[in-house]
Amino acid sequence: MNRRDSLKALGLIAAGSAAVISTNSCDNNNKTKSVENAAGEKLPGVQDFEHERTQQLYKEQYFNEHEMATIAVLADIIIPKDDTSPSATEVGVPDFIEFIVKDIPSHKLPMRGGLKWLDVYAQKKFGKVFIEIADENKISIIDEIAYPSKAKPEVSQGVSFFNLMRDLTSSGYLTTKEGLQFLGYQGNRPGVWTGVPEDVLKEHGFDVA
Repeated sequence: MNRRDSLKALGLIAAGSAAVISTNSCDNNNKTKSVENAAGEKLPGVQDFEHERTQQLYKEQYFNEHEMATIAVLADIIIPKDDTSPSATEVGVPDFIEFIVKDIPSHKLPMRGGLKWLDVYAQKKFGKVFIEIADENKISIIDEIAYPSKAKPEVSQGVSFFNLMRDLTSSGYLTTKEGLQFLGYQGNRPGVWTGVPEDVLKEHGFDVA
């Protein structure tokens, strides 16, 4: 299974397409632009209070170093590097997640609680926190929580967390320049106008001779 097939199986292509559409909406457009502009420059169309709030969010730090490291590992498991596309961490997905969790506070507790659950579960199974266990053991845990229909009831919290982590990762990745290229999204392009088709002209009584 190639990378595109793997992402499609996880629902990331659909999620990414939805994210692309949402970046054109009035409600979400400012959030997406603000994540791309951490330098402090006020973007066109952004009101003063929105700009100030965004800059304040950048100054805050929600996740600690260990949590960010875990997010980075998970993001690259979800979207690894391949021959044609960079990995999630290479396009800044962990920073995107850090920002979005602050921007949408309802994500804070599920994400932090999920990261804690992941470490506790890894310690129970392999004696170390998640980022310290062997790669094959990381994947074995992800396999337990990545497919809700197959997951056991005892890992339900992990399933909920991974669903959110996967959604945030795909949204962050597939709204970057590299992610849009991966999707093949070309945006609005001008068409070529060659005039009203002859059959339409004839239908309305115009002489096309």
